[in-house]
Amino acid sequence: MMQAQVQSMTNEQPLWTPTQEFISQTNMAAFMDFVKNKTGQSFDDYNSLWNWSVDNTETFWDMIWDFCGVIGDKGDTILADADKMPGAKFYPNGRVNFAENLLRRRDDAPAIIFRTETGDETTYSFKELYDQVSLWSQALAAEGVGEGDRVAGYLPNMPETIIAMLATASLGAIWSSASPDFGAQGLLDRFGQIEPTVFIAVNGYYYNGKTLDCLPKVKEVAPQLKGLKKTVIIDFLGTGAKEENTVLASEFLSAFTPKDIAFNRVEFNAPLFIMFSSGTTGVPKCIVHGHGGTLLQHLKEHKLQSDVRRDDKVFYFTTCGWMMWNWLVSALASEATVLLYDGSPFYPDGDVLWDFTTKHGCTLFGTSAKYIDAMKNADLRIKDTHDLSAMRTMTSTGSPLVHESFDYVYDAIKSDLHLASISGGTDIVSCFMLGNPLSPVWRGEIQGAGLGMALEAFDDNGKPIPAGAGSGELVCTKPFPCMPVMFWNDEDGSKYKAAYFEDYENIWCHGDWIERTEHGGFIIHGRSDATLNPGGVRIGTAEIYRQVEKIEEVTESMAVGQDWDGDVRVILFVTLRAGTVLDEDLIKRIKTEIRMGASPRHMPAKVIQVTDIPRTKSNKIVELAVRNIIHGRPVKNVEALANPEALELYRDLPDLKS
Repeated sequence: MMQAQVQSMTNEQPLWTPTQEFISQTNMAAFMDFVKNKTGQSFDDYNSLWNWSVDNTETFWDMIWDFCGVIGDKGDTILADADKMPGAKFYPNGRVNFAENLLRRRDDAPAIIFRTETGDETTYSFKELYDQVSLWSQALAAEGVGEGDRVAGYLPNMPETIIAMLATASLGAIWSSASPDFGAQGLLDRFGQIEPTVFIAVNGYYYNGKTLDCLPKVKEVAPQLKGLKKTVIIDFLGTGAKEENTVLASEFLSAFTPKDIAFNRVEFNAPLFIMFSSGTTGVPKCIVHGHGGTLLQHLKEHKLQSDVRRDDKVFYFTTCGWMMWNWLVSALASEATVLLYDGSPFYPDGDVLWDFTTKHGCTLFGTSAKYIDAMKNADLRIKDTHDLSAMRTMTSTGSPLVHESFDYVYDAIKSDLHLASISGGTDIVSCFMLGNPLSPVWRGEIQGAGLGMALEAFDDNGKPIPAGAGSGELVCTKPFPCMPVMFWNDEDGSKYKAAYFEDYENIWCHGDWIERTEHGGFIIHGRSDATLNPGGVRIGTAEIYRQVEKIEEVTESMAVGQDWDGDVRVILFVTLRAGTVLDEDLIKRIKTEIRMGASPRHMPAKVIQVTDIPRTKSNKIVELAVRNIIHGRPVKNVEALANPEALELYRDLPDLKS
């Protein structure tokens, strides 16, 4: 059965329009019937449902709880202090446990199917997953881990990461993770702030045909984590290798046998995840997300926006340092199978992800816009080589999906496909804008705002910009459950308020520059701050600067993102000591220091020598002004600069044209 009537690839016609037969089978249609039966309210299309959802905040989210069958206790209040952002709280007297909801199945159907870069596959049934979580929960509890304690994972995208996270959550403790390509300083900048009780690390991992050893970084980091009681090593390499003062996971679990898990139902807004900002202006901020809000939002986004159904196979190409890992894992709450892959998406060739996902009948394939662009550049035509009959949905995030990439997906991957460009972030561990299975897909556009997300594009005067009338700041004018419950080490809430609520009173300002289209969709034109976004992964300039400062020849540096070939590339400008030349050897040392100390994603595409770096009168460098200059855009508030003449050093640079 065809999902949709596929249209010609023009700006005048949608690329995909769902048929009425397809719509009738979706969870979204079932939800609309559910709401009608409960409230008498009927809906003509997605826009009418969205309007109702933001006009009836309490009723909508309570319908999500009931429709999705959340396990827990609501308490007597749906939303307290609805007029306060920050301050609004959903289900302030409710109690829930995130892990209990993800482990609701205990049968023999596959819960996790994992493939390594080496081609090895491992499958855990829902029953086996539950039993493994039971073992880890008991072992963590024996180390004294309880409600509010932190467990940190330095791990690949593997089943044990999900298991350890769910075990942590089952106790009411707090999980935080980073991918194994982070350098020691990057780990300390993150985990050093949250002082984990248990540190779970991997002894190595595989990437692009290489075996990479993680133990030296574990040896450096673990002794510097205050309050750490135990370091557990997962033997991913199968070598049994570990550092002194660490224990292998097999030993850590050996004293326990599976039993029923005594899930600790914590307050709805109790901390579940600590995630990290990009670190633009210093060490990364620790963003704390709660059990209930994360669960409600992910259930909505999976079941309704992405039409994930029981026994579906959900894949996302991600690492554990990206919020899409948290999003992917939550598909277990929809009783779907999670497909995990760890390694390079192009090793040994560009078919590797598709070989894995088509083998297992993937229904939702998620990736980054950069990966789609790389496939296009490699001229891969997956529809000619793989059976994609099971795949209903493809999602793309990390950076805007350009118009030509929409064309490529429908031409070379699958013509009858719900392609959803989605956007949100670590700040909300979910999406503000994403797809829905009821509406057409238009070239270059995100389909619309998520249900319950009261989005607007604001102009410079804080007024909404009508559809088709220009671009502005992405704001959300009403509270939603997945707002951070707090920032770690932010006792008075000042960091939290400064991050989102300084520009507009009681309104969330996200920092994206967006345009509402006449189709009801959105186009993102980029970040409205200085955050870098190469390959769809947000990183901070401060993390780069801390590494460059180690290079003796460099006196100062500044990193900006340059829009390039449908993505963003990092450009590093440096000033050097007198008599120093920026030769190939120095460039190599700078890049190596950044790659080893931060991560490969922080490494600049180009390193360019300049004689001066513009700064404010308070001596802060102005990355945004330079980014505007190299893109030929005007610079606001030049009068605020101490040395505005320095901006001319960055205009029309030949090195930025190739």
